[in-house]
Amino acid sequence: MKLSVRLFLGYFFLVAVAGLLVLWLVVRQISPGVRTALEASLVDTTNLLAELAAPDLLQGRIADGSFAQAVQRYSKRPVSATIFGFPKQSLDYRVYVTDAAGIVRFDSAGQAIGQDYSRWNDVYLTLQGQYGARSSQAGVDDKNSSVMHVAAPVRDGQRVIGVVTVAYPTALLQPIVESSKAVVQRGALWLFGAALAFGALFTWRLTRAIDLLVGYARAVTSGRKVSPPKLRSAELATLAQALETMRQELEGKQYVERYVQTLTHEMKSPLAAIRGAAELLDEPLPDAERHRFASNAREQAERLDQLIERLLGLAAVEQRQQLSEPVAIELGELLQSTLAEKAPQLAQSQLTTALSLPEELWVNGESFLLHQALSNLIDNAIAFSPTNTAIEIVGERRNDKIILRIRDHGPGIPDYALDRLFERFYSLPRPSNGLKSTGLGLAFVREVALLHQGDIVVGNAVNGGAEAVLSLPLMS
Repeated sequence: MKLSVRLFLGYFFLVAVAGLLVLWLVVRQISPGVRTALEASLVDTTNLLAELAAPDLLQGRIADGSFAQAVQRYSKRPVSATIFGFPKQSLDYRVYVTDAAGIVRFDSAGQAIGQDYSRWNDVYLTLQGQYGARSSQAGVDDKNSSVMHVAAPVRDGQRVIGVVTVAYPTALLQPIVESSKAVVQRGALWLFGAALAFGALFTWRLTRAIDLLVGYARAVTSGRKVSPPKLRSAELATLAQALETMRQELEGKQYVERYVQTLTHEMKSPLAAIRGAAELLDEPLPDAERHRFASNAREQAERLDQLIERLLGLAAVEQRQQLSEPVAIELGELLQSTLAEKAPQLAQSQLTTALSLPEELWVNGESFLLHQALSNLIDNAIAFSPTNTAIEIVGERRNDKIILRIRDHGPGIPDYALDRLFERFYSLPRPSNGLKSTGLGLAFVREVALLHQGDIVVGNAVNGGAEAVLSLPLMS
């Protein structure tokens, strides 16, 4: 199972458990909360009615006095109200008054006059000087017919002369309770969904950062030039930098070992030739032979110098992962200046150039590196071009890239060499003198192209000769 799936499932489980627990607790408290608010309101109401009922109860006219008349008028009052979306079309209090013995002397519903309510908790506890309240079912088998009764003492000074009870059917609260539960559940569902979306986003961001690190590691393993990913998390950014440091250290060691071995191998032939010429020059030789051996020693020394110089240049480029100070470069101008430097070589080899470029080819890069790459490609074209021929250079825009073609009219590239052209130190003999170059030019060009997010392909042209195709991103 993928790490992202594990993280998301773990987060989902925690959110689900916590959310369900909170939802259960909140929903569980809605009904008691509503009942508590109702009971608090009934306490206020009963105490107010107890004060109003006291004069009539004391004078023995509680059944038909002003209090009874007012309550009867209350029960018949029309009402139409909408309270937070809930319509109220009736007045639902039932009021009854008992005397000090618990006998019902007034009942707004006309149901219990004369009955003994002294054993009911609302009356019994109130007559005992305590808070009196009870909930009873109106129907024996109907659990939804519960009625809340709250009582208050009727006093004559400090003496309790009766009890006023206000009853309210709690079934009327059920729509409010159910609506509140529905609102809470909808809110919890939205919150749960938002939490899951946040969890998915968090998991994606975390695993994406890990995927970037994995991709970076794979790219480094495959030898591509990549920079460590830029991550917002301080810990992951530190890990990325640690991986980059480790890569540099490992590549540095491997790089030195590989190049020391390669350079040692490539230097053996020139050094052997120089040593052999030096030994022969110690012997008495004819002037012609002495000049030939001295010339050979100079050529091998120059080859060693070129080998070391180009190897250092290639090593400097290979160790870089990105351009240090890229600027806008017009490739046509850079190519013209490079050809101007090559004018003596072109003249010596009796070659011309056929240049075809659009008005402007802008790239973003380092001028020195691109100049060196173009110089190497033109040197190759000069080395393999027969006299009195032209080197063709064509540039074009293709989508978001610049394509530069440099073609000679020489013998072309043998099939056996096509796959080895970019190997370090691999070189083909020049048609003019049979000598080989350092074999580092095309390797350097490829590194420069990759550093500029481009590419280089070398092969045989359709109508003969060799062709190098350099592609670079067009500056937006």
